[in-house]
Amino acid sequence: MKREHYIPFDKEFLLEEQLTEYAGDEKQVEDFKKLFDIIEHYYHYEAFNIIRNIKKNYAFFDPDLHPKERVTFEGKSDITLFKKNLLKVLDLSNYSRVSKETLDQAFKDSDLIGLKLAIDLDIYKDYEIYVRGQHTAKEKVSKYFFWKKKIEVAYYDRVMIYLKYQDADYFIKNKIKKNKSLIEPGTIVLKIFKRVPKNDLETIFPNAIPMMSLNDKLLLWVPGIVGGISLLSAKVIPALIKMQAAYESGETIDLLNSKTSLNQGLIALGILGAYLFRQYNNFVNKKIKYSKMLSDSLYFKNIGNNSGAFYSLLNSSEEEVLKETILAYSFLNRSETPLTEEELDHQIESWFKIKHNTVLDFDVKAALLKLKNTGLGFETNGKWEVIPLDNALIRIDEIWDGVFEYNHVTQKNQGFNL
Repeated sequence: MKREHYIPFDKEFLLEEQLTEYAGDEKQVEDFKKLFDIIEHYYHYEAFNIIRNIKKNYAFFDPDLHPKERVTFEGKSDITLFKKNLLKVLDLSNYSRVSKETLDQAFKDSDLIGLKLAIDLDIYKDYEIYVRGQHTAKEKVSKYFFWKKKIEVAYYDRVMIYLKYQDADYFIKNKIKKNKSLIEPGTIVLKIFKRVPKNDLETIFPNAIPMMSLNDKLLLWVPGIVGGISLLSAKVIPALIKMQAAYESGETIDLLNSKTSLNQGLIALGILGAYLFRQYNNFVNKKIKYSKMLSDSLYFKNIGNNSGAFYSLLNSSEEEVLKETILAYSFLNRSETPLTEEELDHQIESWFKIKHNTVLDFDVKAALLKLKNTGLGFETNGKWEVIPLDNALIRIDEIWDGVFEYNHVTQKNQGFNL
């Protein structure tokens, strides 16, 4: 499994873990808590500015807005800026884009539902899927007849799907009615799900329609046609012909043998019919299973839609940025000597592996850049170190003062006491 930048631990948990390293020095513990708190608020402020920009440039493409309200943003919402900022937030949240090869493989394979889904991808002008975090779990799946088998299923912890629908002209040209498609042409749909099977990614597309696979069709039609023709030609039809010939010639009909042959043929046909019904019922059960999976996805696994998805993404980006910054600062602050980028990277990744049995690819470059941009860390001859905790608190406080300088001056001139 590919290593990810994503850190699968809550920020509060990581804070407590780092505080234990300062145990015995109450001042260091309190200063580290304050630094953590101020940095968290600072990143939250930065995220607020990003979401304001994203919402403005998304408004014209938001399917949740009334068309009359949406049209007021025509010419004001820039899709290029929207996509640029969305990708920035996804990157900060440590999401990665699913490749076309992975998606094509998901369309072919299925771990849980075993059902072929038909998806009209042409109605999308653009579509992309982004994922974060992976794990595996043992699941029971139905195999042949009543036999169930345990298999290992790969899951994505978080999945975001981006769908840009074709403009109205496309739907008119292809005679697709809006009330049937359940979408607004030209809009962008965003959905975030949790715990989605890697090989069942296609189930999160809103227009996925269950279809019989080639295997389902062969199991249904081949035995039906071959068996039906065989039984009719070998049993039923000869018996009926023989009875008809005897009737026309006036010969005595051997009712016992004729009825026996006819009954055997009809019984065999009945058995064949039961088999065909069972095969079709299997397909129906798969559709029901898919409907259940879809219902669970919408009700239990869906954690954000359209503009509401921004808040989930921004919260994730804040947490990831905070965790990376605070981990890099903490390890450098406790180090007796400055560390190279590679040494810091190795120390943090080893800490996760040894202490939490977690393998990840810590984004050390991004973490060090954040320390440098905030003035908390600096590089000398290829080695990194950070300023002491008491100085770090003064530095981050100066940044805050700079952020709100305009408001401070304005309110002071208006006579407010701050």
